[in-house]
Amino acid sequence: MPEPVRKKRDPFRPMLGAATCAFLYWVMVQLLVPAGRFIAGEMVAITVPPLVAAAIASSACMAIFEAGGLADLGMDWLPGSGRNLLAGIGLGAASAALVILPALPLGLAHYQRLAHSDVSWRATLFMPVLLFCGAMGEEIAFRGFPLQFLMRGYGNWAAILTTGTLFGLAHSINPGATTLGLVNTGLFGVLFGAAILRSHDLWLPIGMHFGWNAVLPFLGVELSGLTIGVTGYKLVWNAGSLWSGGEYGPEASVLTSAVLVLLAAAVWKLPFRRGRATLLSGPRGGPSV
Repeated sequence: MPEPVRKKRDPFRPMLGAATCAFLYWVMVQLLVPAGRFIAGEMVAITVPPLVAAAIASSACMAIFEAGGLADLGMDWLPGSGRNLLAGIGLGAASAALVILPALPLGLAHYQRLAHSDVSWRATLFMPVLLFCGAMGEEIAFRGFPLQFLMRGYGNWAAILTTGTLFGLAHSINPGATTLGLVNTGLFGVLFGAAILRSHDLWLPIGMHFGWNAVLPFLGVELSGLTIGVTGYKLVWNAGSLWSGGEYGPEASVLTSAVLVLLAAAVWKLPFRRGRATLLSGPRGGPSV
């Protein structure tokens, strides 16, 4: 009996799909961010509209290229999703604390109260919500359809390294961006991609991203070059920018480079619950790919 003829994969289809998603996301951001800035201010504009844009772009591309939906990218809320989300938040928060807190007893930094701080407790309580929206938006935009479609077409690590690099470069327009800052940010992107590979859902990298982003402002430091005042205190470094990260914040520090190694080991070794990203696992009830 002759062997069935395998359908040859189109080498350009994964690139076309990822590029289409990126273009749709860019168009939506150009439309929604100015509207968000006009209605609710800068912090809302840079967190909520990008989430909406990412969800729309990924949903549209899943419908066009895979006849699926946003949930098929690992956004289903399954029995293990909450555990993965909380594990990710814990890993991200612990990593941020490990970069900052040891500097205090070592004399590398100290806290200083801001003279003209206008801190509202309502804004402080609402800030984690906005930061969660921002983290989710970036994860869907980078580790949603574009990464997973490229992983199916070109292999896991080629796609993870490519999108991680683009994630780092996307932050080059942030205030105070440095070479080390962009490298560390790119490595975070690679690590979030590896988290998808481990968990087959987006909840683990969303949690890691949010845990890191939420803790830094509350510790009084910059977040990727953005100053987000929530406590009325600022961390003042007695060490140079190699340790502090300068205007870009701790993500441009060698301390973060070291902690990234520990975080990578944790992502690779800790047990996580298996999600349902159909581009990686196959459709529900179907074989794994």
